Amino acid sequence: MPTASVARSAYGDDPSQYGELYLPARIPLATVVVVHGGYWAQGFGAEAMRPMCQALQAEGYAVWNLEYRRVGGTGGWPMTFEDVAAGIDHLDTFDTVDAGDVRLVGHSAGGQLAVWAASRRDTTPGGPSAVTVTRCLSLAGVLDLTGASRQGLGSGNVDLLMGGTPADVPDHYDVGDPTRLVPAGCPVACLVGRDDEVVPRSQSDAYVAAARSAGAPVTLDEVPGDHSALIGPESRAWPTVLRRLGEKLRT
Repeated sequence: MPTASVARSAYGDDPSQYGELYLPARIPLATVVVVHGGYWAQGFGAEAMRPMCQALQAEGYAVWNLEYRRVGGTGGWPMTFEDVAAGIDHLDTFDTVDAGDVRLVGHSAGGQLAVWAASRRDTTPGGPSAVTVTRCLSLAGVLDLTGASRQGLGSGNVDLLMGGTPADVPDHYDVGDPTRLVPAGCPVACLVGRDDEVVPRSQSDAYVAAARSAGAPVTLDEVPGDHSALIGPESRAWPTVLRRLGEKLRT
């Protein structure tokens, strides 16, 4: 009988290139990659997602809590994107997880990175995914980087992440902005907090509109609570997160 465990594993040489692998005390239902937010800034790290990881582990999922290089450290364009791609692909090196059913969950700036990773292709940093991504959840994601830059969200961190504004480096936004990369390679579920004052709902609305125009499977739920409620296992938003993560896939 398997026992629950947590172990750290590096996928690169930089101190920020690692993940924490949570294994449940059973054969995992699926593999969930969790990507933290913080407007891509150094100083916000994977520790914020540990309560969520523990809750998903208890539900029977294998969970990979992914850290990556960030703005203000050694991240930015294209390093942050390359890290997320490499960190997800690193799952293929484990014999304890199912790389054929990988579900991505990202919060805030991590929502952008998760939906971007679900949209990887030949032209994006890191190339196509080496694992099979079957579903993606954006929890209050910054999904419209072009709009976020123009609005100055994150005190200018969008431009720092991307190496400039959409006018300065349109080619970066073409392969880094999730709203420009529809359709994603799997169904995407967007969740927003009713009282979120950190990332406006318009970010998810813009992505959903673009995805629907492209004929992509996408949903949008407004749930009770603020920005942080979406990652709180004790919150009223949490049942919707679990439902969207575990529901039968639609293509």
